[in-house]
Order: sequence, then structure tokens, then C-alpha cells
Amino acid sequence: MSQPPVTYAAQSPLTLYCLPCAGGSAAMYYRWRRALAPQIELVPVELPGRGSRIGEDFVRDFNVLVSHLADMLSAELAPRYALFGHSMGTLLAYGLCREMQQRGLPAPQALLMSAGKAPSKRDTDRFLHLQSDAELIADLQRQGGTPAALFDEPELLRMAVDTLAADYQVCGSFAYAGSAGLACPLHVLAGREDEITEAELQAWAAESSGPMQLNWFDGGHFYLKGEEQAVLALIRQQLLPDALHRLSA
Repeated sequence: MSQPPVTYAAQSPLTLYCLPCAGGSAAMYYRWRRALAPQIELVPVELPGRGSRIGEDFVRDFNVLVSHLADMLSAELAPRYALFGHSMGTLLAYGLCREMQQRGLPAPQALLMSAGKAPSKRDTDRFLHLQSDAELIADLQRQGGTPAALFDEPELLRMAVDTLAADYQVCGSFAYAGSAGLACPLHVLAGREDEITEAELQAWAAESSGPMQLNWFDGGHFYLKGEEQAVLALIRQQLLPDALHRLSA
């Protein structure tokens, strides 16, 4: 006798862990909490040295930070979860997913990677050459994700530069070790005016045996601000129970 099809609606809500960009904090995702469906619980992940963890030392090594995040999340890992990362957050989400797999822990039901090159296409040397305050401030201004008023506030600017410097050391310490062999669907999100090329985004497909979908939005590297509603609609579409059922079929 055949079994009835799996229905996800009867299962627990899916938890979406969100990882910030370089120089950012969990606060970049707070606005999303009210906008997502009740079936999706948003959990912004705070990194050491910022936000609610500002009294802690920065972690400046990629592998150490990923191991720390895996320890933190696995202690209270949701039964069903997905990972979202923006820019540096894509690298952390990728490393975290790989670490979870190596520890024999449940894999995420989806990875959502925003404005981040595939691991095999990352230029780590770029981050090693950005060390002085002037270089870091210029990079903040070039990318366009920082409020203009911050550059007129010395104390806030000091904190932003210190955070960015630590995060760029994390990015610079990453070493690609070949395809991770992940087994979850990948949803890659990108701004049409970003400097990241389509080839650098399509290369994500090599990291998972699951399906990969590339989604374009208007804007540059921080397209999230102008396209927030469209991004949230895509997240709902891909993570709600019927979408997960379609992807697993």
C-alpha cells in the first residue's frame, strides 16, 4: 500500500538563520522579522565583537569563526532550518553548512546566498591589501551600504572600521579546499549592477548536488535595501512548506 505524500504544514516552523555582511551585525535583519510568514522563524546570528556581543573580542580567522558558529548553533539547532548570508555572510553560511555536514548534524533544507561569489571564485588577496583606515573607509564608501551620516561621526566610524578590518581578515584567511559536496538546494541572489559576475555566481552550482537557482534584483552590492520586499517574497516562496515539497520531489 502506497504511503501518503509528505506534508510539511504539519511539521514545526522552519528557522532561518541569517549571517551578516563584513562590517555588519545581526541588526541588518531585524526588520525582516515581521515581514516573513508565521511558518518561518527568523534568527539573526550575531558575530563576536558587535551588537549584543560588542564586549567580546573579534574572531579574525575563518575556520575558527565557523567552528565557533557551529558550536553555537548546534547547541540549540532547530529541527528544520535554512541559512541566509549576504556578502561575507555567504562565505560563513557555506562554511557553517560544510562544518555541520562534517559533524554529522542535519543539513539545512536550503542555502540562500546573497551578493557573494562562489567559494571557488573568491579573491582572498583583495582583503589582505585593505589594511589602513583610509583604505577601509574608501571601501565602505565604494560599496554604498553604509549610511552617509556615519562618516561624520568619529566614534561610530571607528567602530565600523575596526569591525570591517576584523571581518576582512576572516575573508582573507579563507582557503578553498574543493567542492563541499553539499546536498541541499542553493538559491543565489544578486544585484544586476554589482561587480560580481554571473560566472562567479553560477559557480555555486558546483558546491551542491542539489538544485541551484540564480535570482536577479535591481541594484548593486547592497540591493537588499531597495529590493527588500522582493527579496522577502522570494524567501517566502522558497521556504514555505509547499516550496520545500516541490524542491524535494
